[in-house]
Amino acid sequence: MGKLKTIARRTFLIGSAAIAGGVAFGVYKYKTPYANPLLDNLAEGEAALTPYVKIDASGITLITPRADSGQGAYSVQAILIAEELDVELDQINVDPGMPDKVYYNTALGADGAPFAPTDDSFAANSTRTVMDSLMKFLGMQVTGGSTTVPDSYEKLRLAGAVARETLKAAASQQTGIAVSELKTANGMVETPDGTKISYQDLAGIAATLDPVDGVALRDPSTWRIVGKPHQRLDTLAKSTGTQEYGIDFKRDGMVHAMVRTNPRRGGEMISYDDTETKAMRGVQNVLPITGGLAVIADNTWRAIQAANALEIEWGDAPYPAEMDAHWQALSDSFNDDQQDSRMRDDGDVTAALEGAEVVEAEYRAPYLAHAPLEPISAVVEVSKDRVDVWTGTQIPRFLQGNVADITGVDFDNVYIHALMMGGSFGHRLEARVVKEATEIAVQMPGVPVKLTYSREEDLSHNDTRQIAMARGRGTIKDGKVEAFDLSIAMPSVIASQMSRQGLSVPGPDTQIVAGAWEQPLAIPNYRVTGYRAPELAPISSWRSVGASTNGFFHDVFLDELIVAAGADQMEERLRLCWHEPSRKVLEKVAEMSNWGAPLAANKGRGVAFCMSFGVAVAEVIEVTNTDDGIKLDNVWAAAEVGKVVDPVMFENMVQGGINWALGHAIISEITYSDGMTEQENFDTFESLRMYQSPKIEVVGLENGDHVRGIGEPMVPPAAAALSNAIFAATGQRIREMPMNKFIDFV
Repeated sequence: MGKLKTIARRTFLIGSAAIAGGVAFGVYKYKTPYANPLLDNLAEGEAALTPYVKIDASGITLITPRADSGQGAYSVQAILIAEELDVELDQINVDPGMPDKVYYNTALGADGAPFAPTDDSFAANSTRTVMDSLMKFLGMQVTGGSTTVPDSYEKLRLAGAVARETLKAAASQQTGIAVSELKTANGMVETPDGTKISYQDLAGIAATLDPVDGVALRDPSTWRIVGKPHQRLDTLAKSTGTQEYGIDFKRDGMVHAMVRTNPRRGGEMISYDDTETKAMRGVQNVLPITGGLAVIADNTWRAIQAANALEIEWGDAPYPAEMDAHWQALSDSFNDDQQDSRMRDDGDVTAALEGAEVVEAEYRAPYLAHAPLEPISAVVEVSKDRVDVWTGTQIPRFLQGNVADITGVDFDNVYIHALMMGGSFGHRLEARVVKEATEIAVQMPGVPVKLTYSREEDLSHNDTRQIAMARGRGTIKDGKVEAFDLSIAMPSVIASQMSRQGLSVPGPDTQIVAGAWEQPLAIPNYRVTGYRAPELAPISSWRSVGASTNGFFHDVFLDELIVAAGADQMEERLRLCWHEPSRKVLEKVAEMSNWGAPLAANKGRGVAFCMSFGVAVAEVIEVTNTDDGIKLDNVWAAAEVGKVVDPVMFENMVQGGINWALGHAIISEITYSDGMTEQENFDTFESLRMYQSPKIEVVGLENGDHVRGIGEPMVPPAAAALSNAIFAATGQRIREMPMNKFIDFV
């Protein structure tokens, strides 16, 4: 048994006395439990002992506190508890529930620890425990960092197991039959004579019992659901157009709002004229908000049109107005005074570089927007002693604090109703739309206010992916990579993001070197240094965060060294890789792609490897150099995640992540001119087209000791593998994204 499992079982506690007709099960946080939030405002016939699962006369409800932005988070959480509870997925209702510190993310802190995921030393694990304790203390109910499965994997299965055994104890009390003679299946307890009693019928008795402690989780060989393909819980609704998202939410008496704030992010509003706007059809008011104005109207379209009619004079941006200055700021950051970290420093890189023939290269990665398809929106209703917010979010407890600060209403009286999201990619880790909607709603007490961003407003004010630059120097010896020195400069993602929550984070930002320093490669002289560039345009967590740029920098430079050494790109990576699960990933992708087999003329294959979020990923991309440009043919991808909970969702996540990464690597960027974003809609911020998407073959390996998530780790190697494949096909080395600046694609 793992440490988490042992602690969780030992500290599984009763939350309250039972109420006839219902029962709830779940897992409290280990050591010191928080109060069970399900005890508040229970409806007649419901009861709550623990925070995750409720059973009442209407059925079984799983509280799914990790947000669903289209990645299937609700379904995967349901799978985990259904496995041990002995129910089918069509017997479970899911509900994100109200935010609460009891739902803190147990896996979130590990990635911030200054230890490689491959480090299982006492110091590393002790630090991870401290980081987890910090997440608990802060009540960090956050969805991100590919942590939904690692966070839920044991505690939700344990919740199902305890619930199952407590229901059997209830059946034993009702029938007089020993628990050891009872079985469970399909939401029923079955007696030796074949009599079946539904969980709902046992709820009243079970609610009076202490949850059964010391329950053993089932051996994986007996699993019915985990690891098997399933139809996601939202498949029918999404296939029939009946799935409701945040943009679909309505309230009686609701008004619609649109905002205008300075497109030079953080600049002032100097003056405005709203005469034309106030005269437009459907407009009800123009109200001030921080940094701009809000237009209130009777529908979204009229609010957007009226907001666009505002005449506003804006002040200058607090960051460089033109892109050349942004790049120059990065270039100037490669100095000792701005060194942020050196988390990898093996051998003697300085000595290895002296007097040797040095391979040098510089790499660049641009700002990128999140650009989810669902327009960003929030509904806020403010009353004297209560605020209700309906929106899609990955940070519900942060939103509670933001809204409480703006309204003066007590934190516990701010109710965040989490809604399904049509994409996020990190966008919903920000709070801007809720803050602005709350500022409007405060001025209209008792009226539900729905703020919806136009595409232009959203893209021009997006807190983008970081801009980044890297410089590599290395040497080869006897046909092998001998020295590898990578320096990376970028602004701090975490500092920028947390500043909008009024927080500062001391110490180095590990995201500046994430996806580079922790690679399990035995290069004799190996150094990775992070340099913190000054704050430029506002940035935020974008799918795979620092690794999204660093996976490109690190592996393309490694590829350049291997080519200079005259070695085979796959064989040299395998030779350097000391971590056995990672080696198996490389071996598997070599097998899948038939690496080493002869290729037709004008074709090329590139391989890339990156460990990020603790997940070892290898990808091989095959391209054809046509008369019209590069054509993406095939991608083979292998990842080590410890356990694939649902192979269908796993494959979809990997394929989606690769397409996402390739599209942005080829064609996408955000640039600034006169301090303003030049790309304001999908006609200028383009993505990969369906006809351009390659065939993608996916394998998930289960050799590792830790269960990991897959939402982000597929992104970092993709751009590198593409660059390496283009070099193999054309001899042209692409060191900057978007790549279509340097080569054509078809």
